[in-house]
Amino acid sequence: MSAAVDDELWSAIGDPVRRRLLDLLLAEGVGTPTSLSDHLPISRQAVTKHLGVLDRAGLVHATPMGRERRYEVDEAQLTRAVRQLDAVGRTWDARLNRIKRIAEEMQRQSRKSD
Repeated sequence: MSAAVDDELWSAIGDPVRRRLLDLLLAEGVGTPTSLSDHLPISRQAVTKHLGVLDRAGLVHATPMGRERRYEVDEAQLTRAVRQLDAVGRTWDARLNRIKRIAEEMQRQSRKSD
């Protein structure tokens, strides 16, 4: 594939709970594990673990706030993820168009031989 893909980044984004956490953080601007767990059917501890994965991938950053940590999205890293996804999409579009052209040519050849 021509586009460089960051596997750790995409592994982090690949989980539906982590995508939901990113959505919540983008909508709210910031959130704590407690405030985020209020919107999800999982425990505060599970939210903390998911946020840790997002943090290691660079998608969120935590700031200590008393006994909790306040998380927000790293927009630069999210933009990087979007660029990677666009590049992967373009690569697959090109591949699929090539397959389509080959299939159409095969179909034309088949009609000629009938």
